[in-house]
Amino acid sequence: MPQGIVAYAAYLPAHRLALADVAATLGARLSLVAGPGSGASDPGYDYTSFPEVVVSSNDAYAQAGISATDLDLAEVHDCFTPTEIVLMEDLGFSPRGSAWKEVLTGDFDLGGRISVNPDGGLKSFGHPVGASGLRMLFECWLQFRGEAGERQLDDPKLGLTHNLGGRPGSCVSFVSVVGKELS
Repeated sequence: MPQGIVAYAAYLPAHRLALADVAATLGARLSLVAGPGSGASDPGYDYTSFPEVVVSSNDAYAQAGISATDLDLAEVHDCFTPTEIVLMEDLGFSPRGSAWKEVLTGDFDLGGRISVNPDGGLKSFGHPVGASGLRMLFECWLQFRGEAGERQLDDPKLGLTHNLGGRPGSCVSFVSVVGKELS
């Protein structure tokens, strides 16, 4: 479902109103959902890093036999502007605390040291939950084939895709390293 579609919900305390009565009144227009809640598992978590991203990117680099400096492009999960800055550091593109400076100097622009989200990133596509990872891989494929149009990089060889889900401190991170040729 596209992120832009709006859904409405209401909390109806069971002790005040019988849910069966509400369902009978509203018919098929009502969905009742009950499930677990959760909160921050670590009250000391400071939101300046996603440890899961650090682990998954280091694992992907080790499996591919590369380092972050070998990459030509990266498609990252930029669900929020601050998240992209944090990811530049967690993925090893920038030392801690310096990604914002490297953004300002153009290190991650088209033709920069490593082109990050050359297609505009997650938000430019409406944050298609579930389809984001495929879109990222598709951008790498276009870049490797020389078919990315105005955003085409100069002969990229290695790319990275990164996807993230869940809450900071307890999320899932997926990192893939893809290349133009088998090595």
